[in-house]
This record gives sequence, C-alpha cells and structure tokens, in this order.
Amino acid sequence: MRVGVFGGSFDPPHVGHGMVAAWLHWSGLCDEVWLVPTYVHPFAKDLGPFHWRVAMATALADAVGPWVKVEPIEASLAAPSFTVVTLDALSLRHPTHRFRLVMGADNVPDAPKWREWDRVLAQYDPIIVGRLGWPEPGGSPVFPDVASRDVRGRKADGRPYAHLLVPAVARLYDAPDRRGA
Repeated sequence: MRVGVFGGSFDPPHVGHGMVAAWLHWSGLCDEVWLVPTYVHPFAKDLGPFHWRVAMATALADAVGPWVKVEPIEASLAAPSFTVVTLDALSLRHPTHRFRLVMGADNVPDAPKWREWDRVLAQYDPIIVGRLGWPEPGGSPVFPDVASRDVRGRKADGRPYAHLLVPAVARLYDAPDRRGA
C-alpha cells in the first residue's frame, strides 16, 4: 500500500487540504492519504484542542473519499513530534506500507532545517504539491493559497469563511463548544 502522509495543524482543515488529498489519490500517486494532525507543534504554534482538530480532519476525510484516513499517531509520541519521528513510527507500525511525505511548496524553503531532513528525503520520497504564490514543483497542479490562519482570521474579523471549508468541517468549526472537553 502506498500512503501519502499529509501532516498539518488542521486548525481547521480547509478545502485546499481536501483538494490535495483527492489529487494524490486520483493521480495514482497514493492508494491512501493519511491526514496526520500535529499534536504539539515543534515551533510552539498555539493550536486548538487535539481531539477537535482530529474530529474536523475526520469530517474532511469523510467528505473527500474512503481513501482518506485520519491517523492521530502523534498523540502517542513524545512531544513535540518531528516529521521524521512520525514517519518512522508509522513505518514501524505498518511495515508493509510505503510511506511518502506530502508537503506544500510553501514548506520547501524551510525543510532543510527540519530534523534529519536528508533521511526524510532518502526514506520517504516527498511529494511536493504546488501552492499559488510559491515556485512550482513540477508534476503537481498549483493549488489555491488557502491557509487555516486565513480561515481563523476571517472568522475573528467577521468576514465570510465558510466557502473555505467543506460543510461538515464548517459545522464543527462553528460549534459553540468546539474547544470544550
């Protein structure tokens, strides 16, 4: 099984995430795409509760297709979990799968600073997806430059944002008790 490991904060997961996951499968690059929400961000980003982000990622996965799964593995790893640690843990748990890291072109400039980036390149053959406003990686369509921070900012400013989320994610994101227990 060829699995694209698509990590992120998913705070909230947006239509851009869904488009990338769908393209990875439809293009034949991956049999499945696993959304892997960050448990504790290595750069100390303030994130919504993990269970809430997992629930929203699951709603997105359900909307995209049965080949998209949510893997909450980082909750069981030492925090913060670095990409290479997460990929190694997935490989140990699923030795018959072939994992490939999925990352946006916007992450490419900083990737060499990631822990054991050379090993990630060698063992997990990253799939770089295009993002509007960033150099095109080749072999990938250029996806809209939608970001979770934009969704959060629009919501905070009272501007429309629901068009950037699939309906099931929007319902969870708008729930008044979304950050509760």
